[in-house]
Amino acid sequence: MSSISRKDFIKNSSILLAAGSSLLTGSTARATTAETSATPAIAPGKSFTLRNVRLETGFEYEEGEVTGTKTELFSVEISNGKIKAVLPNQPNAKAIDAKGWLMLPSFRDMHIHLDKTFYGLPWKAHLKKNKSVKDMIAFEQQVIPELLKTSTARTEQLIELLQSKGTGYARSHVNIEPTSGLNSLKNLEKALENKKASFTAELVAFPQHGLYYTPSTELMKEAAKMDIDYIGGLDPYTIDGSIEKSMDFVVQLALDHNKGIDIHLHEAGDSGTKTIEYLINKVNENPVLKGKTYISHSFALAKMDNSKLQEVAEKLGNARIGIMSTIPFGNTIMPIPTLYKYGVEVQAGNDCIIDHWSTFGSGSILQKANLVAQLYGYSTEFDLSRCLKIATHNILPLDDKGNRQWPKADDKADLVLVEASCSAEAVSRISPIKSLIHQGNLVF
Repeated sequence: MSSISRKDFIKNSSILLAAGSSLLTGSTARATTAETSATPAIAPGKSFTLRNVRLETGFEYEEGEVTGTKTELFSVEISNGKIKAVLPNQPNAKAIDAKGWLMLPSFRDMHIHLDKTFYGLPWKAHLKKNKSVKDMIAFEQQVIPELLKTSTARTEQLIELLQSKGTGYARSHVNIEPTSGLNSLKNLEKALENKKASFTAELVAFPQHGLYYTPSTELMKEAAKMDIDYIGGLDPYTIDGSIEKSMDFVVQLALDHNKGIDIHLHEAGDSGTKTIEYLINKVNENPVLKGKTYISHSFALAKMDNSKLQEVAEKLGNARIGIMSTIPFGNTIMPIPTLYKYGVEVQAGNDCIIDHWSTFGSGSILQKANLVAQLYGYSTEFDLSRCLKIATHNILPLDDKGNRQWPKADDKADLVLVEASCSAEAVSRISPIKSLIHQGNLVF
C-alpha cells in the first residue's frame, strides 16, 4: 500500500472527498466508477460514516500489570463537525472503509513558527556564525524581507506537511518586529484563511527581535488589536536588559486586550529562574491570567537543583502556568516528570522546521511523544499509552483505569487514522498516519 504523495495530498479537498472509500487506501489514482458508486461522494462539512474503525476498549492485565490494549471495530458517524454516534461495526454498510486502522484524536503542535521557514525552498543548512539569539536577530533582519515575498505559499506548504503527520491544530508564534512590521502576521493570516476548512491555528504576537532591543512595543500594541490570541516575549534580561520592564509590558498588554501570554525563555541561568518566578508572581496578582499563561522552552528548569525545581514546579502548578517544550535532548533535557507531578500542563511543538534557526524538524508531534517515552523511560504498554497525551492536548482514548473516554457522541470530529494496533504501538513506532479529519472535514 503506497503513501499518498504530497502533490496529490494538497489537491482540493472536495476532489479528494469525491473519491469516497478510495481515499483511505492512500492510492493516488483517480477513483473508478465502481468505487464511486460503492460510496457516495462527500462534500466538505457534510455527514458521512466510517466503518471498520479500530477503537481502544480497555486494557489487558497480567498479575496486575497492563500488558496489552483491547480493541474492537466500530462504525463512526460524523455530522456538522462532530462525532454523531459510535455504533457497532457495520462492515458491509455503504460507508468509507477505515480498513481496521486505529482512530486517535488528531494531533496539536503547540509551539511552531508557521510564518518563517525554508520549507519549499532549496536546502540550506544552519550557518555556523549564528550562535546566539542576538546573532540570529541580526541574520533575520537580513533575510526576512526576501522571505516575506513567498511566505504565504510556503506557510501553506508547511501546514500540508503538518497535516500529513496528523496535525490539524497549531499554536503559531509570528514575528512582530521593525523589519517585517505586521507583514509576517498578515501573510500568515492569508495562509490560514486559505486552509481554514482543514487546519486551525491560534496565534502569538512574538517580538522576535526584542521589545526594546529593537523598537517593537508600538507594533505589539497594534498586533494586540488584531486577530491574535497570545502576547509573546523573548528573553527579557539578555535581550532587553530588564526582566521587570519587559514582563510588565507583556502582562499589561495581555490584560488590556484580554489575551493569553506565551513567552520564549531560553535563558538557563539565574536570570531565567528569576523570570519564571517574576511571571508566577504577576499571574498570581492577576488571576484572570491563570490557565492562559505559558512559558515556551524554559530551559532554566533543566538547570535547577532538585529542591529548587520542586519548589518552582509546585508554584507553576498552583499558578496554572503551562510549559511548551520541543522536548530537547543533550544538556537541556526538561524535567517533564516533575512538572507532571505538580500538575503543570506540558505541551509539545516542533518549533522550527527547516529554517534559519534549525535545519531539523520533521513536522511530527507523534515523534515528540516517542521522544518523551525514550527520554524518561516510559516503555511499558501503560506508560506508552499515556505518552500520547502530549501529542493530543491531553485527550486519550482510555483513562488510567482502561475505561473508554474517547470518542463519544458530540466530541469534535478532529481525528486521525493510524496504522497501529493501539496507542502504545503508535507512540513506540511513530506509526504511519493514514487519514486526517478536521472539524468533520476529510482532509486526506
